[in-house]
Amino acid sequence: MRTRLFLITAPVADPNAVIEPLAAALGAADIASVLLRLAEADERTLINRIRAIAPTAQAAGAALLIDGRPDLIARSGADGVHVASSKVKDARALVPADRIVGACGGDTRHDAMVAGEAGADYVMFGTPDGSGPLLDVILERTAWWSQIFEPPCVAVAGDLQEIGVLAAAGADFVALGDALWNGPDGAAAAIRLAASMLRDRVP
Repeated sequence: MRTRLFLITAPVADPNAVIEPLAAALGAADIASVLLRLAEADERTLINRIRAIAPTAQAAGAALLIDGRPDLIARSGADGVHVASSKVKDARALVPADRIVGACGGDTRHDAMVAGEAGADYVMFGTPDGSGPLLDVILERTAWWSQIFEPPCVAVAGDLQEIGVLAAAGADFVALGDALWNGPDGAAAAIRLAASMLRDRVP
């Protein structure tokens, strides 16, 4: 299975500021999923933000996942949710059966296995906000998971140069957050470069 790209947004307060760069990124290469992080607001505002952004992602064939709010999925039109490893069972109780429940791999191998055993559709090594762990840990966990477990894994790249090694370690998806949106040439250029790194890597 080839490695695909997975996008992570910064916390979104104004969807109108996100739609254009997101559409450009999605149009630049094959993107599997977009993980939407939301700035704090009341429930109705959050749902409206998701509804404003969802068509852009879904029209490009990408699943729109919401960070940490399983209670919003059924009413917002999102394709799934991303939660902590310990919250997968709780999320399953709130999310429609045909939607995605993905999970962070947590701080330990045990945390990742808890998520997998609870039925996570994927496990992510690294964090949506890019706060850690270090690349060496993400590589080790990705290689371990891909060799043993069936659910796919997402490995978070701290910068574009990490894409190739994470794919080579066995990541089914490589996630890009700040490295994508903060690039000097814009998100679309960063995505094209990321996609070329996946195509050019030696198996």
